[in-house]
Order: sequence, then C-alpha cells, then structure tokens
Amino acid sequence: MSTRTAAGVSDEERLARIALTRVVEPGDEHGGRWLRDHGPLGLMERLCSRGGPDLARSGAGDQRIEGYRIRAQAARPEQDLEAVAALGGRFLCPGDLEWPTQLDDLGDTRPVGLWLRGGADLRKWALRSVAVVGARACTPYGAHMAARLGSGLAERGWVMVSGAAHGVDGAAHRGVLASEGATVAVLACGVDVAYPRSHAGLIGRIAEQGLVVGELPPGAHPTRSRFVLRNRVIAALTRGTVVVEAELRSGSLVTARAAQRLGRCTMGVPGPVTSGLSAGVHELLRAGAVLVTDTDEVVEMVGDIGELAPVRRGPVLARDLLGPEETRVLEALPARGVLNGRDIALRAGTTPDEALGRLYELQSLGFVERLGSGWQLAWGAPQTANSRRGGA
Repeated sequence: MSTRTAAGVSDEERLARIALTRVVEPGDEHGGRWLRDHGPLGLMERLCSRGGPDLARSGAGDQRIEGYRIRAQAARPEQDLEAVAALGGRFLCPGDLEWPTQLDDLGDTRPVGLWLRGGADLRKWALRSVAVVGARACTPYGAHMAARLGSGLAERGWVMVSGAAHGVDGAAHRGVLASEGATVAVLACGVDVAYPRSHAGLIGRIAEQGLVVGELPPGAHPTRSRFVLRNRVIAALTRGTVVVEAELRSGSLVTARAAQRLGRCTMGVPGPVTSGLSAGVHELLRAGAVLVTDTDEVVEMVGDIGELAPVRRGPVLARDLLGPEETRVLEALPARGVLNGRDIALRAGTTPDEALGRLYELQSLGFVERLGSGWQLAWGAPQTANSRRGGA
C-alpha cells in the first residue's frame, strides 16, 4: 500500500470504509450521520448485527435499514481492494495524507472514501484545479470552447476536473491531454468501468496521464441519481466550476449550484441567445455567476497566478522533505532554461506520465512552473523553505 495513503488510518477502518462503499449510496445523509456518530467500524458492526436500535431512531425507515443490512453482510472489501489494486489503483480514506480536505466541506454527504486510478497525488493536484462541465449533446462551439479551456488551463499549469461524459466533458479532457496537461475524471461508476463505453480509450488515457476518481466500488454501474450526486464531488474538489453550454435542466447546473453553496467560484461561458444549449448558462450568469470567455479570465477568478491576479504566498514543505520520486524529477531540470516533459523523464529515469504527475505536484508546492509546452524551475524556488501560490 502506498505510504502516502496510510497515515492515521488503520487497516480495519480502511476495510470498513471500503465495505461501506457497497452499502451507502453517494451523498446519503443518513449514512453520513451514522458514520459521523459511530465511525466506520461501529457502523459496520451495527449493520451486520440484528441489534442497533439507534439506527432505527435515525429517521430511516425499517425497509431502508434492512437494505443497508443486506448490503453490509454481502460486502467483501478485501476482494474489492484486490480488484482495484490489480489495475494499479488504490482506496483513499479521510485522514490519509492524500485526502483532499476540501471534500470535508460536504458535511454528512462527504464521500465515505474514494477509489483512484493513476499515479498522481490527488490532494496536491486539487490545490490548483478547475472544473469544466457542460452539455453532453453540445454544439461544435461548445466542444471548441471546452477543448480550448482544457488546453489553456494545462498550459497555465492548472489541473482540469470533469466527468468524462460525452460532449463538453470529453472535449475538455482531450484538450488537456493534447497539451500534455493534468486532468482528473470523476466517474459515477466504479473506476474499473468505462462509461460511456465509447470513452474507454479516453478514460484509460486519463488513468495513465492523470487520475480517475470515483466513490463507487469496482464493477458498480452508473444511474441517473449517481450522475447527479457525483457532481457535488467535482464542485467540492475544485476551486471553481466553469459551465460551457447547458440547457435549463442540466446536470452541469447542478454542479455549478453545488459550487455556489460551497463558496466556490462559479463561471459560465456565454453563447448565442437563440440556442437552447446556452439558456441554462445565461440563467446561471443572471443569478450571479461570472462571465468568462477564455482561460485568462478563468484564472483571474479562481487563482493568483500570472499577470491577472495577485500572488498569495504561504509556507510549504522544504525541498529536502520531498519524496525520492519528486526529488529525481526536480533535479532533472536545468538551473536555467526550459525542458519538455519527455526530456525531463529521460533525465530522471522514469516514464513521461510519471514525470508529468510529479511536475504538477512540484508546481503545486512552488518548485517549478510550466512555460508553454515545457517546464522550468520557479523563480525563488525553495531550498529550506518556500511559499506556495494558492491552496490551503
């Protein structure tokens, strides 16, 4: 098990949370309250026994509680963990070093845990991340704007988060991948399930170059409600959400409104007033979202990098506290000048995808910065101390 996911969480608690991903649906407030009151081990003990009248007093009906019990008794967490580990994946718990603490803003609807595929550090990547979401049946204009935003965010050193769906999501992911950037796909199914099926290649590529994330256990398939509830994770994980084309009834607007409730920045890309696919975005803008037309305007709203926003600085880990993989990649960069990712990987003795993940982690910590298609040491990079742009 990766050392970065094993701080402060016992093996028993991890297995209990893995089991609960088969018991508690994403966003289930009853399950969230029980988890808060009893802890994962206590909750599984109550669900697997016939006692526990405290659950009956929670407001959930007897039939619903019986459903929880049946699923709890059928759970096989060791098998689920082995299935995802065979794909190179892992399971994150609250309390792990890699857990993004901004998800705690969701309260009782916080994920029980997260399944991940990909080698990057989710917590570090989420420090500088933006969600780009929108219509599945988007227009060529919507696909163009999504790809342009994805590519622009990659070139500015930001991580782009979306849902790997048809339309805007897929175009944004492809824009990032084409620019050799960092992207995270949050799925409404198991991370071993390619949905939609036509995006199997895209999701596989994201797992290689970025991260694939989900709340549901291996083999779990999406439902309409799971798509809707998945959106709260996208909103909570990122600094802000950009909507590119959405009808008046759209899951993308669910993401944007969740971002507003969580105090995140909400943005919309305007379109023709004659298009029904722009109507939802325009209503969002009328309700207080910020109009954006390019990456510079997005970055101005969510962050503090570049010419358009002041730079805030805070303490980060010193260079000598980096792990061996990050250190090798950092030392592969020249004292002056720019190198592309493949050359850095060659110097560091690693793969291009691994080097790319480490470079984005190093950028989140203020050691390097992206310049066009290449990378260079950040001005004033730390030796024994440093400051980080943005993040918390």
